[in-house]
Amino acid sequence: MAKILITGGAGYIGSVLVPMLLEAGHHVHVLDAFWFQQTSLADCCLHPHFTVSRGDCRDKGTMEKLLKDADVVIPLAAVVGAPACNIDPTAATTINLDAIKLLLSLRSKQQRIILPNTNSGYGIGEKGAFCTEDSPLRPISLYGKTKVEAELATLEAGNSITLRLATVFGMSPRMRIDLLVNDFVYRAVMDRAVVVFEGHMKRNYIHIRDVCRAFLHGLTHFETMQGNAYNVGLSDANLSKLELCGEIKKHVPAFTFLEAPIGEDPDKRDYIVSNAKIEATGFRPKYGLTDGIRELMKGYTILRNTRFGNV
Repeated sequence: MAKILITGGAGYIGSVLVPMLLEAGHHVHVLDAFWFQQTSLADCCLHPHFTVSRGDCRDKGTMEKLLKDADVVIPLAAVVGAPACNIDPTAATTINLDAIKLLLSLRSKQQRIILPNTNSGYGIGEKGAFCTEDSPLRPISLYGKTKVEAELATLEAGNSITLRLATVFGMSPRMRIDLLVNDFVYRAVMDRAVVVFEGHMKRNYIHIRDVCRAFLHGLTHFETMQGNAYNVGLSDANLSKLELCGEIKKHVPAFTFLEAPIGEDPDKRDYIVSNAKIEATGFRPKYGLTDGIRELMKGYTILRNTRFGNV
């Protein structure tokens, strides 16, 4: 079993991934700044293979110390999403990109990296054409640009895999309500209404537990998958925002959605994605959009405030 260092491991994805890695028998060390005062890994503290540090992934001394014992690094630490990056572009650049370059300069060539990227790097795709891993990367937002540059540097450095994640949805102990599916379901449950900007724009979606399963899949099949980027999404869920609202309405019949004639999406993503490459390695998602909508509806019975976000 591997010794895994996860930066940002107490975040939305890490809070689901860390318990799964521990259950699979791996040793996990989490480095996190705990910006959001989250307690999402508290239930891991009894596990003998779990350790944790409070610190900054941009600090050279911290990273040098933690890398000494790592076989694999999963750098989850990031300023995630276009709105959050626009609020603090310096943090976005130094965490999303500079910290990755620091990691690459410090790690040994034997240490493996599995880096999450966003498939928003495809920007605006060609109408009716699927984006594959060979499609041009044309990120529009600062978020997309920093993540794409970090991916290119990671793949060039070798002994690495990158996962281009679709828009993630589903419940996490460190919840984020600001993600698109999570946000729309929240509005459907709480407000019964949402106003949609640029409702025709399409994107791909993936459940958070399938994201974590993709990391585990990469660990298991690293030898054959290394050196490549992989789209990770639901092949039956290339949906526009309005189509997504229609799916949610099937579960919340009182939900009303309207498209605004003005306003725009800060990320401008509009594309359909092929996930055939990772599927060819044997990976298949287990959780569909319907599973996530039903899960979120239950979750929002528990969560009754909006502090669960990045912005």
